[in-house]
Amino acid sequence: MVGRERCLETMEKVLNRTTAEQAEIVYTGEDKALTRFAESVIHQNVAADNRRLAVRVAYGKKVGHAATNALDEASLRSALRQAEAVARLQPDDPDFIAFPAPAPARDLDDLTYFAATAAHTPEARAEAVRELVVRVNRSEAKLAGSFAVEAGELAVVNSHGVRQYCRLTKAAFTTLVSKGHGSGYAEAVARDIAELDPIRTGKAALAKCLAGQNPQPIEPGEYTVILEAAAVADMLDFLAVEGFNATAVQEGRSFMEGCRGEKIMDERISIWDDGGDPLGLPLPFDFEGVPKERVDCIERGVARDIVYDSYTAGREAGKRSTGHSLPAPNPYGPLPLHLQMSPGDASLPEMIESTERGILVSRFHYTNTVHPKQVIITGMTRDGTFLVENGRIVSPLPNLRFTDSVLRALSAVESVGRERKRQATYFGASCVPALKISGFRFTGC
Repeated sequence: MVGRERCLETMEKVLNRTTAEQAEIVYTGEDKALTRFAESVIHQNVAADNRRLAVRVAYGKKVGHAATNALDEASLRSALRQAEAVARLQPDDPDFIAFPAPAPARDLDDLTYFAATAAHTPEARAEAVRELVVRVNRSEAKLAGSFAVEAGELAVVNSHGVRQYCRLTKAAFTTLVSKGHGSGYAEAVARDIAELDPIRTGKAALAKCLAGQNPQPIEPGEYTVILEAAAVADMLDFLAVEGFNATAVQEGRSFMEGCRGEKIMDERISIWDDGGDPLGLPLPFDFEGVPKERVDCIERGVARDIVYDSYTAGREAGKRSTGHSLPAPNPYGPLPLHLQMSPGDASLPEMIESTERGILVSRFHYTNTVHPKQVIITGMTRDGTFLVENGRIVSPLPNLRFTDSVLRALSAVESVGRERKRQATYFGASCVPALKISGFRFTGC
């Protein structure tokens, strides 16, 4: 890694050379290592490091962007000149006001960086995979997946005095176990590799695989459904993009438009975003250098707030960035990347025991939007779908297609799990419980 002092010094040099009225420099550095396996054999072990410096400049309302992954003097100077040349050729951007002013971010270094994660070796990753292969082979199943670790840096400086820097680590273990007609998937992700247990993760996937043999057909229709955390996290991703995003609200395509203060979900559902919560993957500031704020999006079923970056905040009087900008250029708008859902009081076995007839879903796959404003989504169940009758799992089911509104589903909650699990998302992670929902719509196989 480059380190705080050298990193900020290099960025300051670039900033001081610009002829633009305003400028912003974003630096990302990543050292990544990956062990990938399939058919119970490690087939790839790779490592890569990359450094990227992005420049954004403004002359009035003309904004230009350029980036380079070569940090020598000539390359940095070239990136700056390209950004300036692009800006001069642009039409005025009516939404641009200014790059953000400085504000202190929380010091989360003890939550974002772990030396053991950064130092994890390929031999240690291979040994974890070997132990799991031995266990899976006893069941005559096959193992696939990956074990990845990374260490990196994020820094942002701008001409208004923003000077932000943080170190980051992440470890992720994913595994898919398959045998016959059954498959099981499990994953774990953390900043601290000590929180990962590949054997436990693999055993959970193996159990799903073995339980999924000889699936029985079922007719499409509306069923009580028990969604495990991975499926719930998938639904939250769509709420983030289609609803809690200020760009979506301002463009009139969000369910949050015009309903703030109204009850739109079951009162047991509260959803918020907090980049400083250790239960997620903490990050102290966004890609504009703005400290991340906690934003309560749904409070006991009532629509509350949405997330902003500097662009979207500038469109509304009295609004400010909540620290949810993505890297520029960004067509998506601000996104909540560290969503949390409040826990309930039921265990997963209790949800199953209380179900007369329903379907247990491990996770969703290839989920897509049908109707953005109603958050109607469609996709397939995958790697563990089971029929529940009279309080017990009676048979595996084939993968089923579902089509339903997330808003409707979260208004038909019967119970909420007391245990929450961390699930990886685009830049961060969500932390969610299992849910039991009535009338979930399965439309085919």
